[in-house]
Amino acid sequence: MTLYQFLLILKARYRTIIMVILLALAAALAVSLLLPKVYTAQTSVLVDVRSADPVAGAAQSSGMVAPSYMATQVDIISGDRVAERVVKMLRLDEDPQTKAEWQEATQGRGTFDAWIAKSLQKRLEVRPARESNVINITYKGFDADASAAIANAFAQAYLDVNLALKTEPARLYAQWFDEQTKVSRANLEKAQARLSDFQQKAGIVSSDERVDYETTKLAQISSQLTTVQGDTTDSQSKRNARGDTVAEVMQSPLINGLKADIARLEAKVQENNVNLGVNHPVRQRAEAELASLRSRLTSETGRITASIETAYRVGKDRERELQAAVGAQRSRVLMLNKQRDELNVYRRDVEAAQRAFETVSQSASQSRLQSLTNQTNVVRMDTALAPLEPSSPKLILNLLIAAFGGTLLGVAWALLLELPNRRIRSAEDLVQLLDIPVLATLAPTGGAARLAAPQRLALGHGGAA
Repeated sequence: MTLYQFLLILKARYRTIIMVILLALAAALAVSLLLPKVYTAQTSVLVDVRSADPVAGAAQSSGMVAPSYMATQVDIISGDRVAERVVKMLRLDEDPQTKAEWQEATQGRGTFDAWIAKSLQKRLEVRPARESNVINITYKGFDADASAAIANAFAQAYLDVNLALKTEPARLYAQWFDEQTKVSRANLEKAQARLSDFQQKAGIVSSDERVDYETTKLAQISSQLTTVQGDTTDSQSKRNARGDTVAEVMQSPLINGLKADIARLEAKVQENNVNLGVNHPVRQRAEAELASLRSRLTSETGRITASIETAYRVGKDRERELQAAVGAQRSRVLMLNKQRDELNVYRRDVEAAQRAFETVSQSASQSRLQSLTNQTNVVRMDTALAPLEPSSPKLILNLLIAAFGGTLLGVAWALLLELPNRRIRSAEDLVQLLDIPVLATLAPTGGAARLAAPQRLALGHGGAA
């Protein structure tokens, strides 16, 4: 079929096509008038991903701008928790008519609030704006004011749920940290009690000063012992030496004077022996005086030797006393060191308990503050207003669609009527249908034009009717 033949068919069947178009327009008009009017209300919220945590003070992670985060927020708005909160906010569960509809639709199965929430979610559309952090919340309803109220309720419910999702974990953490704080405080009190009991039992006021004093005392006693041992060793050497070779004897002025007198008298006695004879009284008096000096020298030497012996014995006794004192003081210092080590263990237990208590207390305070915060990173951008015009049905758009569809349907219907029962509308139809060449075409005039009207072609019977 050529374009010319197609246009001839449309020209011949234009009444049918116009009738179909009119029927489509009438149907679209009827449907548009019969369908209930739907009103669309829209509000929007801004998700501020760069806002800082008011408690921690740190900005949120830049990873929050990922599409997954915005998709999560869309899922929260579209979720059951937000929808059920909207039901409570608008008191939709208190409407007896709505409850009767629920009874009729579900026969009482399930929960009334969940059924209303599902009904709201079916008419809700949540879509994030392209390349921004704004989320558009759209609700379609049969009442303009109700649609705006429900859209605003979804935005507010989202703010409340977003804040609850932030504070509820912090509240749970705060309760757990409060319990841990009590445990840490009890452990700290026990550690401090053990430290105090040990200090009282050991009589320790300041372990470091006491240990330093006792150590200094041990050093002093050890120094004294070393000195006494040196003196004792010296006394023992003098004690074992010959009396007249001892330094005290050799350095004594009295003994040296006696020795000089003895030497002088010996010389005088020797001289008297030569001059006066052995029995001379002067010589005998000199002999007696010499014997007296020698006796006195022996006595003085013995006295010094005895003093050395006494000094040696006293030194040995002092040495034994100092050795015992050193041993006792060393034991005392070792005991104090042991007590200090034990005391340090108790102190470290107290310090560890103190650090644990401070850490848990700080975390508990921070979690408690986070659980009490009333700020979130979501901000209302605008408020949905009751729409003045319904969003559907759109009469003009429906009529245009009906006109386009009616035209296509009319053309199709015309072809459906034409093809099973073809008519001769041009010379090309004769050539195609009869396979007979056309020798000439006569243009009809006057009454002949009425004879040129299309005639039904009876194929297979050799003629035209």
